[in-house]
Amino acid sequence: MTVDIQPDRIMRELAELATFSNASLPAVTRVVFSAQDLAARAWFKRLCVERALTVREDSVGNTFARWAGADPDLPAVATGSHMDAIPNAGRFDGTVGVLGGLEAIRTLRSNGFQPWRSIELILFTSEEPTRFGVGCVGSRLLSGSLSAKVADQMKDEDGGTLAEIRERAGFRGDLESVRLNPDFYSGFVELHIEQGPILEREQINIGVVSHIAAPAALRIEIEGEGGHAGAVLMPQRRDAFSAAAELALAIESAARRTGSIDTVATTGTCNVFPAAINSIPSKVQLGVDVRDVDLERRDSILHTVDKAAKRISADRHVDISINVITADAPAVSDERICTTIRCACQELGLTYRNMVSRAYHDCLFMSRICPASMIFIPCRNGVSHRPDEYASEEDIVNGVRVLARTLAQLAQ
Repeated sequence: MTVDIQPDRIMRELAELATFSNASLPAVTRVVFSAQDLAARAWFKRLCVERALTVREDSVGNTFARWAGADPDLPAVATGSHMDAIPNAGRFDGTVGVLGGLEAIRTLRSNGFQPWRSIELILFTSEEPTRFGVGCVGSRLLSGSLSAKVADQMKDEDGGTLAEIRERAGFRGDLESVRLNPDFYSGFVELHIEQGPILEREQINIGVVSHIAAPAALRIEIEGEGGHAGAVLMPQRRDAFSAAAELALAIESAARRTGSIDTVATTGTCNVFPAAINSIPSKVQLGVDVRDVDLERRDSILHTVDKAAKRISADRHVDISINVITADAPAVSDERICTTIRCACQELGLTYRNMVSRAYHDCLFMSRICPASMIFIPCRNGVSHRPDEYASEEDIVNGVRVLARTLAQLAQ
């Protein structure tokens, strides 16, 4: 089957989408349900309607564009990703999977392919945690991994709830209706930039994702006792920051001791109160991310963190509380879909390798309700979530060609 992608079209659309931003190019800022996000959604829907795709939206704003198959009653094949972007991000994260999915559908149609199963393109809501502190809100709700009641009460920094904000954005209705039945899709494939350096470094065209790591996100609060930096002697100190620093090192050490390259732990935020050079810190809040492709090993780190916190609390006479915000299970990709992706690469003469996705994506939650996998393409220097994020036209076209062949095979 011929797969004639139109490179100029998809690159032009990626450039146009980047203009829906609250930052000056090359930076992109597009926070979910902002004016820029809503304008980008309207633009995307117009592109889908122009290609005679049937568009619908659910009550959290997940958007579905369907190409009806010969037997529309069969579970559909799905692809897609997200368009929201963290502050000061780039133009390729998520968007390659959305516009690449659209280009794959357009290409198959223009080449006369008629799918037996319907093919559906999904624009997921709020993959990034920027606004509500939780990533993949749309796909979590689709898969039933997030309670509708809990989701509607999530708040942004201004105190607005998801229920209020989505209604203002025009997405009304009960969030319970978002959840899909497990047999709604027969398979899901997400095209994405790697967000890592492996493919570029090894000069490989395509990554076939076999596993998706999943994070546990922790909010840790340490409370000690403040005081004058000169007046309180060292034996009497209950320094919250020193306790936090010791705990952060214990978290790092726990990840290193597993002996697995797939175990990572990061203390990414540290808020110190009162944050004065001549005052002993009385309170500290840490944000911690622990992730692995092995759930048991990942959870063993959480157990070690808990033990370390108890020891440090006793040694330093501080109070430490740990709140687990999320603790998602990793995913193993469907082997049938992975084989289909590898076959597409072989047919197109592209090099490929199996690999782990260390970032997590909407595919992680779609795998809860249907067979799923991901297609990775190289990105320059492995850089992502920055204005200099970059994927070449050649690599994007290769990814779309593989996606198109994969969708065609899965829709037969």
